[in-house]
This record gives sequence, structure tokens and C-alpha cells, in this order.
Amino acid sequence: MTLAAAPRRGSAAGRYAQLMLRTVILAASRSSRVERLVATAPFTRDVVRRFVAGAGTDDALRATRALVTDGQAVTLDYLGEDTVTPEQANATRDEYLKLLRLLSAAELTPAAEVSVKLSALGQKFDEQLGYDNARAICAAADAAGTTVTLDMEDHTTTDSTLDILAKLRKDYPSTGAVLQAYLRRTESDCRELAGAGSRVRLCKGAYKEPESVAYQSAREVDKSYVRCLNVLMSGDGYPMLATHDPRLIAIGADRARWFDRGPDRFEFQMLYGIRPEEQARLVGEGYTVRTYVPYGDEWYGYLMRRLAERPANLAFFGRALISKK
Repeated sequence: MTLAAAPRRGSAAGRYAQLMLRTVILAASRSSRVERLVATAPFTRDVVRRFVAGAGTDDALRATRALVTDGQAVTLDYLGEDTVTPEQANATRDEYLKLLRLLSAAELTPAAEVSVKLSALGQKFDEQLGYDNARAICAAADAAGTTVTLDMEDHTTTDSTLDILAKLRKDYPSTGAVLQAYLRRTESDCRELAGAGSRVRLCKGAYKEPESVAYQSAREVDKSYVRCLNVLMSGDGYPMLATHDPRLIAIGADRARWFDRGPDRFEFQMLYGIRPEEQARLVGEGYTVRTYVPYGDEWYGYLMRRLAERPANLAFFGRALISKK
């Protein structure tokens, strides 16, 4: 198919093409062979640098300092989802403890917080270990004067993640939750988590999920996002709208005005390296913008999900490949 013959994004053919491309990308994210090819390609470093702050804690601090200087808030994610042993889980915990100490020493809190995947802390093979490690990170964040947000993963971990969230909030009520609009259950979860003091990041979702639990078309996901956004904005909590979609950003700003929410009562969140000009524009208009900054060696799965979320990002890969030939 030539570029001229490509289906329009809004058409049925365009939506089908995007769904198929997303499916292929998500399949590639689980392929060790594709991972080796991408990791060894000469253009990979430039591509990864756009979306990932770097491999080490110093890289995370450097990126955080630059963003905070530009008036943005930050949430940091240490990449390491494929945790299969207690030793790996504890090493991830220790990295977060180190990061929080350094953020505090550098006076980057409370502008900078951390995002944590419970699977990286041992949740999938030992839920108690996952909780214990998350609790240690929440305690360190509290001591550093900042907060923690629990990332959400595939639907099989949703109930476990929300159960751990409820336990953590007993002592650390500012612990944030993430809800994914593509799951059919999320509107109900938003109602449960829209109470006073509750911090909820609403995103579209980036895992391959069955139709029985998740909406499959972009249109259905967008409609769900708006319904969930309305629930959160009408509640007493603190909505965190994670989206790069111009239409959803405009709807979020409109709903904030409708529900009389000032800039201190909600925020926009965007990924590191995606639409930085839009992030700057929103900051300039007085909105709180929090950039999600990942770092670490385990970047492959994260990067592929970002491409699946927004297949247009593949164009960046193409430009990098051509420029390095």
C-alpha cells in the first residue's frame, strides 16, 4: 500500500489498520528475537534517548532537574517489570529508596514523585513481598516530602493492585492510583476512587487485552476516557489526566472549568519525549503538567508499549533509521 492510498485515521479502514499495527507492536514487545534486533540496531540509542532519560540514577536526576527548572512536575519510573526473584524485587526497591534520598537532597521534591510497578517489586509471585516493598517506598517518599503512584499493568493484576493500594493508603493516603480507560470496569473503579484526597491518574491503557474485559476500538476507548474523566472531575479527589490527545486535553480543560476546578485541583500528565511543545504550552497557560520520566536498562517493553499507544511514533523510528544509514 502506498502512502497516498493509506486509509484515513478516522475511517473504519483506518481504525482497523491502527488496531492491526498496535497488535503487531505489542506482539513484538514480547519477542526476545525482536528485542535483540532493536537493541543492537545502530539507530536505537537516539530513539531510546528521546523516550527514556537514561540507564542510571544520575540520568534520572538530570532529566528531572531540567523539567522542574522549566516549571514542570515529574514522576519517575525505574524500569524493571520482568522481576522473577525476591532478589530482583528487593534491588528495585533499593533503587527507589536511593532515588528518593537523592531527589530530596537535590531539593527536587515535592515537584518530583515516583511511579512504581508492583510487578517489579514481586507482586506476581509473592503479593506480600510486593506490598512490603511498596510500603518501604511509600515511607521513603513520605520522608522525602513527596508521593508515590502505583502504575497499573495488565488486567490480571488490577484487583491485586487496588487491594494493595487500599492497604497503603491507610498510612500513606496520598498514594496515587492509575486507572486505564480501555478496561470496561474502569468507570466503576473511578467512582470508587473519586473521594476526597484520592489521587487518580487516568490513562487510555497500553496492554493487549481481550474484548471481554477491554474496549477494542480507539473510538470506544476515547468515549470511555471522557466518561471516566467526568466521574473524576465531579468527585472530590485529585484527577491526573494522562493523555497526549489534543481533543481529550481540551475536554479536560473544559470539564475543569465546568466543575470549577482551579489549576491546583487537577493536572495533566504526559510522557517524556512526547509532545514537549504541548507540555510547555500548558505550563505557560498555568496548568500543572507532570512528565512521566522512565529510566533504567529495561527499556524495551516500555518503548514498545509507547509505540503501540501512538503508532505515529513509528515515524520517529523511521527518521532515525534513515538518518543513521
